[in-house]
Amino acid sequence: MASFKIRISFPEEKIKEPIIYKIGHEFKVVTNIRRADVREKTGWVELELNGDPAEIEKAVESLKTKGVKVEPIERNIIE
Repeated sequence: MASFKIRISFPEEKIKEPIIYKIGHEFKVVTNIRRADVREKTGWVELELNGDPAEIEKAVESLKTKGVKVEPIERNIIE
C-alpha cells in the first residue's frame, strides 16, 4: 500500500461540500486528515491518502476537477 500526503485548499463555494468523503468512496483510497483549518469562507486540510498508487493518482486528479487546490506535501508516493 502506498501513502501520499497533500494539502488541499478550499475556495468559499466548496467549503460545505463533502469532497474528502466523496473521494474516499469514489476511489479505493483511505483518507486520513492530519491537520486542518476550515472556517466559514475558506479552509485547508493536510490529507494523507493510502492505497494503490494508480488509485491515489485518480483521487488527486478528481480533487483538482472538483475545484480545490492540491499541493503535495511529500513529492513522491511512498510505498
